Amino acid sequence: MHHIENRTSKTWELEQIRISHNIIEYNSFGKVRSMNDSEYVRLHFGIKGSYQFSFSQLNASYDLSGHHNNIMYSDGLEIEVQNKSDRIETFGINFTPESYIAIAQNGNEAMKRFSEKVMNKENSIFSPTWKTNDFRLQQVIDEMIHCPYATELNGLFLLSKSIELLVIQAELYEKQSKKPFIKSAIDKRKLIEAKELLSSRIENPPTIVELSKLIGINEYKLKRGFKELFGTTVFGLIHRSRMSLAKRLLLDTEKTVKEVAYETGYSSPQHFSKAFRKEFSVSPNSIRMNPYSAIK
Repeated sequence: MHHIENRTSKTWELEQIRISHNIIEYNSFGKVRSMNDSEYVRLHFGIKGSYQFSFSQLNASYDLSGHHNNIMYSDGLEIEVQNKSDRIETFGINFTPESYIAIAQNGNEAMKRFSEKVMNKENSIFSPTWKTNDFRLQQVIDEMIHCPYATELNGLFLLSKSIELLVIQAELYEKQSKKPFIKSAIDKRKLIEAKELLSSRIENPPTIVELSKLIGINEYKLKRGFKELFGTTVFGLIHRSRMSLAKRLLLDTEKTVKEVAYETGYSSPQHFSKAFRKEFSVSPNSIRMNPYSAIK
């Protein structure tokens, strides 16, 4: 029996950057080895699913669940991945060492320190602690996956967003919490579960009271922990997720404004149009005539 049942991969090849979005479905649990002789700086984002991977060049092993990110440099690659869920989704950006170093020269101290390791061909990871993907990171990744631009502008858009992701990551790691509020892995897992539950029920989300009962965490810890991990409130996530979905439906489907309004959980098209205009400074109808007007 095959270990991997289905793999969906999308890649974008730019001059000094390779971007990839992978969804792997498994029919069993097991290990997969990968090897190549590439040299690159990788921004790695786990979106969904749990897995353990051993990275020979870093002499390290990591046990990870979705919503995590880090930056790695290696000259050559030898990894072993063991899936712990039947579906894993990841997103990655591979910079050539030269392109990363050129960008890092204008970055913060952490980026500059990491670039010195890259220059010295010292296999390294940006931080021993993997950070949780906050809402800003996820939003930029979604924009890249659903790039709205025509072919001739596509590369420029993806390049700018790749640099934006690098900057957000560097800032995220610079803001190491002095004393994080959420300390236990169980609470962190519950908050990630809360975010996934909200994302799957964006048209009719549970209340804070319902959500805290569903995931088994008190309301105070839910609200404060959610803000710490994802950089937005529960209501902020609902609103911005609705707006992001609405924009995508308007640009990628033939659905009417009324249909999009109800699908994203608004009680009336008027309420939806008002919220959309406030978020993007354009009406839902006009975005179809000028798709680039609502790029944020």
